[in-house]
Amino acid sequence: MVSSRLVVAATATVLGALGTAACAASNGDSAPGPAASSATGPDSPAAKNVGAPGIGDPDFPTDGNGGYDVGRYRLKLGYDPSAKHLTGVAAIEAKATQELARFNLDLSGFTINRVTVDGRPARYERAKDELTVIPAAPVADGADFTVEVAYAGEPKPVRNSSNLGTYGFIPTEDGAFVTCQPNGARTWFPGNDHPLDKARYDFEITVPKGVTALANGELVGAPKTAGGKTTFVWREDDPMASYLATMTLGKFELRQGKTASGIRNLVAADPRFRGSLDKLYKLSGEMTDYWSTVFGPYPFDSTGGVVDDFPAGYALENQTKPIYGGFDPDEDIISHELAHQWFGNSLTVKRWRELWLNEGFATYAEWLWSEHKGRATAEQLFRRNYAAPANDPIWSYPAGEAKPDDLFNNSVYVRGGMTLHALRQRIGDAAFFKLLKDWNTEHRYGHVTTAEFTALAEKISGKDLDALFDAWLFTPKKPTTW
Repeated sequence: MVSSRLVVAATATVLGALGTAACAASNGDSAPGPAASSATGPDSPAAKNVGAPGIGDPDFPTDGNGGYDVGRYRLKLGYDPSAKHLTGVAAIEAKATQELARFNLDLSGFTINRVTVDGRPARYERAKDELTVIPAAPVADGADFTVEVAYAGEPKPVRNSSNLGTYGFIPTEDGAFVTCQPNGARTWFPGNDHPLDKARYDFEITVPKGVTALANGELVGAPKTAGGKTTFVWREDDPMASYLATMTLGKFELRQGKTASGIRNLVAADPRFRGSLDKLYKLSGEMTDYWSTVFGPYPFDSTGGVVDDFPAGYALENQTKPIYGGFDPDEDIISHELAHQWFGNSLTVKRWRELWLNEGFATYAEWLWSEHKGRATAEQLFRRNYAAPANDPIWSYPAGEAKPDDLFNNSVYVRGGMTLHALRQRIGDAAFFKLLKDWNTEHRYGHVTTAEFTALAEKISGKDLDALFDAWLFTPKKPTTW
């Protein structure tokens, strides 16, 4: 966030949080006709060709799915804000990583109208947020296949009772505010809802005339209006985690152009926040260009942001279109969300427990922006935060091991950012800033782990950094030496 989804203020204080646990329960639709029974154990014959109901993240065991890798989502969506009704046809192009007699998709709620695999009707089962698909014939290991799901109903966001907040598809008076971290994509389309399976996306979104539909990537052609409805087509051709997907809808004022370096820049604001439009446009362009000199080339085709009037109180780094919920974002928050386009969006964590690789880096980017603008330096901001007493909660929460019930804890942000500054102190500016660029170059559009980062830091610096990372990321007390 900030999102990822937290909004981090100038003092690096988290203003809001995203959601974490499983999404709302499904409506319990059953398959047309009897479905094959599930495997009874990992060694049973049936289990050999059953895709796992989770992708393998131990902290979120039912998120994502096993047995296949998604290449592209083709989402044809219609939404009526007055009725809060969504219709969808999701065509999911994937490759089997094992033989599949059955496999799962993540989907919360909705009535299922049709499921096909490679154009042939398939049976299905529903259990909570799991949609199990039983193709007419098993999908061969290594085969490319397409599963299509037609569905409809009222989207229900995740309303989490912990500090994770409300997220997913959130209906608003004039449309929808859509922020999906960590597992809210299932509230509006079926898929493999975990960051480990990134894919490309096509969106065809039809809404009442006068409503604007914003999604990731680039607008394909001009919107087309007929019969009182307008259809927008967006395409994101760079890999994207499901939690970064959006179809934000409403009445927006737009400003479009290019940054000084030539990157497309699109910003949108609800009329209530029209005063934010020019500032957001200017800062998004300036920051995107500046981060390109610090972190390496911008990884996507466009930049910008969206200010909606939904009072979420947080921001989220939706790929190419960070969104700010119900407030006029300041420079710290904008710099944070745009830094995520590198750290989180291009370089994506394999497991949620390593979220500091997103949030610590984006928080430190706030400090680098402040330093760049001649305000407080990163060293000064580090010292202010380090001054927290030894009994401050930030020291008892190891930033490198984000907890599933407290995923967006302040420590993941601030102590994560402090880790980077402690590293900068230890290895010097030349090695540190080379590390940031090489980190992005080596893992562009891929997945990353803390172990990979620490190994690269040691390789570039020529120093043994085990004690530093252990003290800052994994020890539940205030570091005193590093």
